[in-house]
Amino acid sequence: MTHRSGPRRQLPGIGLLLVVGWTAQFVAETVAGNALVLAIVAGVAIGNAVGTPAWAAPGVRNHALFLETGIVLLGASIAIGDLIGAGPRVIGLVVVTVAFSLSLVEAIARGAFGLHDRTASLLAAGTSICGVSAVAAVGQVIDARGDQLTYAAATIVFFDAATLVLYPALGDLLGLSAREFGVWAGLSMFSTGPVAAAGFAHSAEAGQWATVTKLARNTLLGGVVVAYSLAYATRKASDPGVKRLWLQFPKFLVGFLLVALIANTGALSPASIESIGRISEWLFVLAFVGLGLEIRPARMRESGLTPIAIVLCAFSTISVVTLLAVRAVL
Repeated sequence: MTHRSGPRRQLPGIGLLLVVGWTAQFVAETVAGNALVLAIVAGVAIGNAVGTPAWAAPGVRNHALFLETGIVLLGASIAIGDLIGAGPRVIGLVVVTVAFSLSLVEAIARGAFGLHDRTASLLAAGTSICGVSAVAAVGQVIDARGDQLTYAAATIVFFDAATLVLYPALGDLLGLSAREFGVWAGLSMFSTGPVAAAGFAHSAEAGQWATVTKLARNTLLGGVVVAYSLAYATRKASDPGVKRLWLQFPKFLVGFLLVALIANTGALSPASIESIGRISEWLFVLAFVGLGLEIRPARMRESGLTPIAIVLCAFSTISVVTLLAVRAVL
């Protein structure tokens, strides 16, 4: 009976995501706004007003799975031919940005703020690669304490929420094209969910570019994890490097690439690709409701202002530098 109770416990939370997500979609279609932005705003409002009900928590936790599945299916709408033309330039920007961000955050944290513990490295990883996922992955190999993980993760989530609102407005103000805005968001914002949300808030094309650019950053997570484990000399001989690399690798990227390849061979009809795109959009809506439910601005009081000040200094520089680079290169 135990194995049957699991799915039943998921249903109420998934139902909550569906109701809030449908409401966001309805408001976007009948009144105004972007469904993804409305979904995450609704999630934040509910989460901070009443919290996530205990009966809904098991199902709400599926939002990460919905996000990854949505990204996989998004591969069907990616025109590989269009990406190949700018591919090398985008990949070059990704590699340079990640290296620059890691170095900058470490330097600011240790040099300007005198933060010499593992929190500096956690902030650098979260800022440079994929947000809280990178914080957790790097924290595992450098033996970070629970409070250090909490401070770093809370700081990243705070900036995820702030940039999700700020970036679409800046994109319009700066007059960026869909490709420019998408690549800029993918290079400089932190976590995959907010990057995709900000991109699609601008336009469908910007959302695709933002997601692809962000996924390119995510693929560097394994290498960064190995580099930090070597730097801190915490890896055990019994734990093979290849195994650790695979464990930290964002595996949904493989699915995304496979779906993109299949779609671009002509194996899928235009109607099938359109249907897959609609399913992907709905999965994103559900994922962003769940993401919003987990954002707690009040938690930042527990971590103090030092992590915020460090990331603010670094992020301000990174966002300006990447914006200039995108306008010069693309």
